[in-house]
Amino acid sequence: MNEYSSKLLENAVNELSRLPGIGKRTALRMALFILKEDSLYADNLSKALVTLRNDICFCERCHNISDSDLCEICANHKRDELTICVVEDTRDVIAIEKTTQFSGVYHVLGGVINPMEGLGPNDLTISHLIKRVAEEQIKEVILALPATVEGDTTNYYIYKMISHFTTKITTIARGVAIGDELQYADEITLGRSIVNRLPFAQTR
Repeated sequence: MNEYSSKLLENAVNELSRLPGIGKRTALRMALFILKEDSLYADNLSKALVTLRNDICFCERCHNISDSDLCEICANHKRDELTICVVEDTRDVIAIEKTTQFSGVYHVLGGVINPMEGLGPNDLTISHLIKRVAEEQIKEVILALPATVEGDTTNYYIYKMISHFTTKITTIARGVAIGDELQYADEITLGRSIVNRLPFAQTR
């Protein structure tokens, strides 16, 4: 007997439960909510998801998620283009932007070095970061990666790759607990970590 009394409902639950942090019970609640709403809501939701998947692109400069070749941050000439904050992914950009404590630009690596998952330097956008530092006369690179073994390994690798430039290399203060990811830090703590950043060499 079908657990959900409908194969269509079961299929919807199975797909929704593939989302991070969504179990079968929550997926069922979401599916039933969609059924209760008018058909326009379901149409708009499906169109938004399809458009997101098909039309989203990555900023050619910083690799942040964008609607065009340059993201809104990189295209904003009021930003400090000579200060780059290096982050793991788009979630970190969103978290830092919420603090309103950073007015520079970003560089999204797309992950951190993690041999256990088969991720090495060549799988990330580190080479493009090095190119930006070399060609754009960057004044400061802020390393804002997770306070994990993998994050620290990536920080150190980047430091070794760009330390011969005159660029100032800093890291956010450890207001973010060891093992925590940036997007889970509260805005005040994260903001203070950015404002009170330290020269990377002093943290070794």
